[in-house]
Amino acid sequence: MTHIAKQKLGQLLIQYPKPAGLTMGYGTSGFRARSDILPWIMVRMGLLASLRAKVKKACVGVMITASHNPECDNGVKLIDPMGEMLDQSWEVYANNLATFDDNIDELWEYIELLMNQLNVQPQDEAVIALAHDTRQSSIPLAYVIRQSAQVLHSIILDFDLMTTPQLHYVVRCYNDDCSYGHYTEAGYFDKLCTAFQNLIEMSPGAQRPEQVIVDAANGVGAVKLQYVAARLSKLIHIDVLNDGTQGHLNDCCGADYVKLLQKPPAGIELRPSLKYCSIDGDADRLVYFFINSKKQFCMLDGDRFSVLYASFLHTKLQQAKLNDVKIGVIQTAYANGSSTDYLINTMHVPVACVPTGVKFLHHKAQDYDIGIYFEANGHGTVLFSDDIKNKIKTAVDDQSRTAEERLAANQLRAFINIINETVGDAIADLLATEAIFAIMHLTIEQWLQLYTDIPQRQLKVSVRDRTMIQTTDAERCCTAPAYLQDRIDQIVSKYQRGRSFVRPSGTEDVVRVYAEAHTQADADKLANEVRLAVEEFTR
Repeated sequence: MTHIAKQKLGQLLIQYPKPAGLTMGYGTSGFRARSDILPWIMVRMGLLASLRAKVKKACVGVMITASHNPECDNGVKLIDPMGEMLDQSWEVYANNLATFDDNIDELWEYIELLMNQLNVQPQDEAVIALAHDTRQSSIPLAYVIRQSAQVLHSIILDFDLMTTPQLHYVVRCYNDDCSYGHYTEAGYFDKLCTAFQNLIEMSPGAQRPEQVIVDAANGVGAVKLQYVAARLSKLIHIDVLNDGTQGHLNDCCGADYVKLLQKPPAGIELRPSLKYCSIDGDADRLVYFFINSKKQFCMLDGDRFSVLYASFLHTKLQQAKLNDVKIGVIQTAYANGSSTDYLINTMHVPVACVPTGVKFLHHKAQDYDIGIYFEANGHGTVLFSDDIKNKIKTAVDDQSRTAEERLAANQLRAFINIINETVGDAIADLLATEAIFAIMHLTIEQWLQLYTDIPQRQLKVSVRDRTMIQTTDAERCCTAPAYLQDRIDQIVSKYQRGRSFVRPSGTEDVVRVYAEAHTQADADKLANEVRLAVEEFTR
């Protein structure tokens, strides 16, 4: 059996050769590159997914997507059994596999070494859930994963076209005996849409949710949102633009475009009094925007979601008389300083800062009864501990409580069912946000007015080696090259309310610069000065 498996792998190495001299690393978003140079890495990731599934004795997910990247790119990332990102310790195995050239003897020797270390056999059971986005390259790349995984006798559950959050959801459901939900796309829609309807209908005085116009980035989320829009049409009017019928994926549209350029998607003319939002190519990011009475573009990003959700949950916990609940917000260094200040000093909600990357945010959120995390780019979710879920259920069923207390507890339970706790999910977050608007009688303008952002600017700096930049303190302080942080501190000191940091990108060969200052002009100048310093120190 081992000989046959090795033979099959050898054939795949010949069919999908590794480009000479190419090196890749498994980052926050897995492996990501131009799609035409990816088949070889799919061979290795099919093997890794099989080994992970054998070790965990559970279903593991493989998602083919490049998220907000251009359509010419693609990528692959693995999903752990409870819907989490791949355990960090296994990123080492992923990177090791990527270093091997197409020498079958050397690669197979490493596979056997891993199987011995992990105490698994080629014939041990392995189940892999596979899905992909709408890129033309995704289907052939998924085919390579399927072939490779079957070398180690894996069973493939092919979910075809899905958003990344949907695959995270079905993997968890499959491994959780369906206690979290049913491991089908229909089960996903049933859970979210039913919970949204229940939450609106049980809430006395809830306003009918206002129309929302969604820029779907010409991606997979457009297909899925149209189903949600049709199913919930009696409750909310969702218009889907950039639905993939005309434009190109992530081309001058999508959440990343709107967030970074701070302007609406190309071709969408904003009208006063209407509410808009953008998701990204694989539907895990969400940002809202509108045009105000002064015809100014206004955007609400991940920081705003953290504040909105914390406010709603804190209010409902008080109304339900559920005390001693440990609630916290987790941010990265990209969070606007005003949001951090508002959470800590106005709402009195503790805030933790972690390095950029969902895996860091998600892990820290597990320290709380209710952990809210959002990256500034609009990717995030809420985690609820088993203990708080049990307390809420008990409160709903407790006949000695007042009707108001039980209603608030029931609203919390419905809200939990809207949220996709496995990972940031643009569709789930959109529904959760619209429900909060309806229940709290909140407009998008009022949401924006909760606090005022400090003006900020983000830039990219092309460098010959991004690993030259090393950081500490949740990426807020640069430790290498030597004296670069001293220069940044010197520059920042010249600006009122100045703050800036630099970090190597996890997905591109660039260094990212972030800057805040009292005015937009100063934020732009600060960012540019820091950019010049990075260029000088990385020559």
